[in-house]
Amino acid sequence: MLELRNITINLTKTNRVLINNLNLVFNRGDKIAIIGEEGNGKTTLLQLIYNHELIDDYCTYSGQIIKKNVNIGYLEQTLNSKWNSHTMLEYLLKNNPEDEINYDNYNELIQNKKVLSKLGINTNRIDEEQVIETLSGGEKVKLQLAKIIINNPDILLLDEPTNDLDISTLEWLEEFINSIDVPILYISHDEVLLEHTANVIVHLEQIKRKTEAKHTIERISYNDYIQKRLGMIIKQTQVARKQRSIHKSKMERWQQIYQKVEHQQATITRADPHGAKLLAKKMKSLKSQEKRMENEESNFLNIPDIEEAIKFNFESNISIPNNKLILDLKLDNLLISDKLLATNINLEVRGPKHIVIIGENGVGKTTLFKYIYKQLKNREDIKIGYMSQNYNESLNANKTALEFLLSDTNNYDETRARTLMGCMKFTEEEMVNKVYHLSGGQKAKLFILKMILDNCDVLLLDEPTRNLSPLSNPIIREVLSNYKGTIISISHDRKYILEVCDKTYKLTKTGLIEYEI
Repeated sequence: MLELRNITINLTKTNRVLINNLNLVFNRGDKIAIIGEEGNGKTTLLQLIYNHELIDDYCTYSGQIIKKNVNIGYLEQTLNSKWNSHTMLEYLLKNNPEDEINYDNYNELIQNKKVLSKLGINTNRIDEEQVIETLSGGEKVKLQLAKIIINNPDILLLDEPTNDLDISTLEWLEEFINSIDVPILYISHDEVLLEHTANVIVHLEQIKRKTEAKHTIERISYNDYIQKRLGMIIKQTQVARKQRSIHKSKMERWQQIYQKVEHQQATITRADPHGAKLLAKKMKSLKSQEKRMENEESNFLNIPDIEEAIKFNFESNISIPNNKLILDLKLDNLLISDKLLATNINLEVRGPKHIVIIGENGVGKTTLFKYIYKQLKNREDIKIGYMSQNYNESLNANKTALEFLLSDTNNYDETRARTLMGCMKFTEEEMVNKVYHLSGGQKAKLFILKMILDNCDVLLLDEPTRNLSPLSNPIIREVLSNYKGTIISISHDRKYILEVCDKTYKLTKTGLIEYEI
């Protein structure tokens, strides 16, 4: 059906190898999860499989992609902005934004109302004139999924399908992935989704300070893979270090004997030729022993060369006094473009609480969040850090990553910024890359770094974990859980909600209610 043979992908600008000699056969029932840190080529691999032209402007590749009469459904990480001015109906009935509407497809669309309903798409809205640009992030993802599923694909390629989905739709997506028989290759930051669905793991790594590409393919569950990998790393590291410790002790003993024999040779008199002969013979034996020990060293197990975990933390002096009033919000009506989203919104937040707002897609969470930011951003008694759902609202795509971090502040220098970027696993090349070259996860890391450098004591985070690797997310969650400032966030990441947040609110049409996950 679909097979990858000896796929190697190189970045054109630097000739860095992203993926080296990858072989993969897709079988019915495969739920293949691609994991790995940001910038390791996950999205690039999906794009190559779907259409090599999507990567031609920044990558070269070699190897074979064998497709035999397959209909591939591809979910992009971000819906192409060319669709922004089109309605939902136009999106569902066209292949490309420039095409004419094919109304012959309308009957087929109506027959698939069940798919739309299961995704939480109100079928009555399909015929409305509302354009895609006004939809929430989650609604856009649902619309993309609906279009793909309606076309009955033989293979699914899903790039971050969980981005912005509400919890009920996440649970539906898990059920959907497990219920269909067609092969699925997907990228996800959602560890719960990976734990519940994946039966094949493709792990892409960049080792030796991102100078060498490595991949691992295991036909096991995500949890089993993580445990197996951790066990292998621990065992191999222990054996390798023990070999080196024993060897070091042997070398120290050898050195002592060698120095003693060397000293004896230097002090022996000519009157003792027999003793000199014995010492020479002993020295020859010691040199032979040295060569044998050098050969032993070449056969040692390597200490596992894996990607180092990200390392970061907020300054220890950050704190918010207990019960300090951070937000006292009373909003009769939440509106977007004169459309009423919710009423009677009341929210009080005191330091140093960590709160999260959940809710169905399209209910107005991000609109509310922007309103909260406007209320707080000019306060002089707190320092706000803000991560919007749409990174481009705050990022200048033509600035370098380093320029973004160094903008609008005089509190730190370039050396510190570079050091922190290194801890977040940015290479020297990526530090001076234009923002538009960075992956979604790398952009998310930039916002976190900016908050650290600005010494923020109140964080406003709209889907903070949505683009970060499942291997990075446990560290992100631990740092945010231990953060001594206040966090106001939106998230559908179930592990983030449970591990980081003290209180959960659900936004409904009639206001905010406390909610138990």
